[in-house]
Amino acid sequence: MKISIGNDHAGTDYKLAVIKHLEAKGFTVTNHGTNTSDSVDYPDFVHPVAKDVESQKVDFGIIICGSGNGANMTANKHQGVRSALCWTKEIVALARQHNNANILSIPARFTALPQAIEMVDTFLETAFEGGRHETRVNKIPLSC
Repeated sequence: MKISIGNDHAGTDYKLAVIKHLEAKGFTVTNHGTNTSDSVDYPDFVHPVAKDVESQKVDFGIIICGSGNGANMTANKHQGVRSALCWTKEIVALARQHNNANILSIPARFTALPQAIEMVDTFLETAFEGGRHETRVNKIPLSC
């Protein structure tokens, strides 16, 4: 499985830990984030992740910033992206099961690192249920 990951300065430590975790499990990870704690603009690191997901170069994306909100808003500007801002594994599971989320947005300042790792595992291990949820997901994109 191929994963694209990006972050701002608030998410660097989490991103590095997530990459290590994923690579130990045999995943291929494309790192678009910053690798320092120097202040940066999150869209510069989130747009490449969303483009990877949008173009299907990767299976899933993970984005990390302080609140998760800015990164999530940025990713969801891309067609075909369904980024979910999550702070518990239960919300992550529902985002995959019911919304077919393809990007997980993690709020680094509001989750503990072990919790974030658990959320990543839940995200990658949970399947979309389809059925009535697929009808709803298909109504998300705007057709102008």
